[in-house]
Amino acid sequence: MHKFFSNRKLVIMVICAIIAVGLIAGSLTLRKKDKTPAIQKIGNDVFGAVSRVIAMPAYGIQTVSTNINNFVSTYEENERLRKDIDDLNATHAENKSLEAENKELKELVGLKKTMSDYSLTAATVLTRSPSSWQDLITINKGTSSGIKKNQPVLSGTGLVGRVIEANYTTSKVELISDNNESANRFAIQVQATDGEYVNGIVTGYDKKTNQIIMGQITDEKTVKVGSSVTTSGLGGVTPKGLFVGKVIKVSKDDYGLASEIRIKPAAKLSNVNNVYIAKLN
Repeated sequence: MHKFFSNRKLVIMVICAIIAVGLIAGSLTLRKKDKTPAIQKIGNDVFGAVSRVIAMPAYGIQTVSTNINNFVSTYEENERLRKDIDDLNATHAENKSLEAENKELKELVGLKKTMSDYSLTAATVLTRSPSSWQDLITINKGTSSGIKKNQPVLSGTGLVGRVIEANYTTSKVELISDNNESANRFAIQVQATDGEYVNGIVTGYDKKTNQIIMGQITDEKTVKVGSSVTTSGLGGVTPKGLFVGKVIKVSKDDYGLASEIRIKPAAKLSNVNNVYIAKLN
């Protein structure tokens, strides 16, 4: 017996077992009663308060984690949407460019059908002069394709310029919109109300309104808006009868006669991409 009690660990374990059995027995007895003992209530309240204190940081951490995940997901979704919008804008711009090019090519096909007296060589614009006072373009056809100096160049539905320099594989074209004083002016004509033709030359180009200005009008005749303007062939540089555009405004002098004629060109001269070089058959 003395040896048994001398073993402290075994004694402590036995005492703990007795206490545990006592607590269990007490708990079962208390459950059979209707009223909860005050000490149990206090214990439950203390346990609840401790649980809330422990749970609050855990809930806060969980909420922060959820908010961060939501923020990251929203950011990633916004990035995807922004990329989709950029792709749509790029596709839209490409479609508009292709649409404009397709329209220009259709106009050239229609133009070719009406130019039965000419053999036409198709060409693409390579560069355009950045100078504001000289409208020159370089095309990808030259003498190796039969291109020669002073041949008329067409786009849209009519004349846009003439070849001023022909190299072996490229050529330079002076547009009808060239405002340079040294430019070789285009001689043009328009039919008056009496059936006769009024002659003049291209004296300028209004870039803001895309209007060709016809000046130095030689005949005192009445010209109506909507009349067709063509090359006159005077000077022997550009062939006669090439369509230039239509009259959209007529300025008159004190006697009611035309002094300046504004013309809507056959092509948008600020955006020439594909052309035909014409040669009489």
